[in-house]
Amino acid sequence: MPKFCANLSMLFTELPFMDRFAAAKAAGFDAVEVLFPYDCPAQDMRDALVFEDLQFVLMNAPPPNYTGGEPGYAAIPASAERFRRDFARVLRYAAVLKPLHIHIMTGETSGPEARACFIENLQWAAEKAPNISLTIEPLNSGDWPGYYLNDFDLAAEIIDAVGAPNVNMQFDAYHAQKITGDAMAVWRAHGERAVHVQIAQTPERSEPTGGPIDYPAFFAMLDAQGYDGFVSAEYRPAGETREGLGWLPRG
Repeated sequence: MPKFCANLSMLFTELPFMDRFAAAKAAGFDAVEVLFPYDCPAQDMRDALVFEDLQFVLMNAPPPNYTGGEPGYAAIPASAERFRRDFARVLRYAAVLKPLHIHIMTGETSGPEARACFIENLQWAAEKAPNISLTIEPLNSGDWPGYYLNDFDLAAEIIDAVGAPNVNMQFDAYHAQKITGDAMAVWRAHGERAVHVQIAQTPERSEPTGGPIDYPAFFAMLDAQGYDGFVSAEYRPAGETREGLGWLPRG
């Protein structure tokens, strides 16, 4: 069975943010991720991680957060200087939080200039942080209209063009299902590139039960293929988070 982590930006939101670390541990998670941790002191989060004996798996870059902010700008040519400046702040947080992965977000753009900019920025970031795993993730255009990286084949092409061992794919089964209608087929095509997995059921981005994605079969496929990364619960609970955790295998 895969190793599971809790996305604290989406789970346990009935609690104040700093209380979610303990709630995740109590619910049976040994690892967490936070989409944009930049509004909270990094050391406070590190203290919570250490106290609860939690591994920190992933954070997004660059800042700011989703609320009123852009969904990244790593592929926007006019923001190339801003990306490199703000990536320094990302690395300062990463030095304290010690994430396994940093997800680099493209922003809303299109065209060959965006592709070239994204590749160049990824190569620069990979050089700047050679000991940190950097990920890119296709997002579906229904939820993220205009987001540049909206296709798994494109993501694979960009990873190959970057050519850095620390730049790989982040596979979100929810987005894969929304983009193609068959998340399992997308995994079979691109799963070998994935170093991090996220899950939710379609169409509502809800608990990974029922619905078109057969998650027990998906988890079995991950095991059969030797995937050894984390699988993050990144969904919107229908009610209080703990009430919807029946899907989570118990050791």
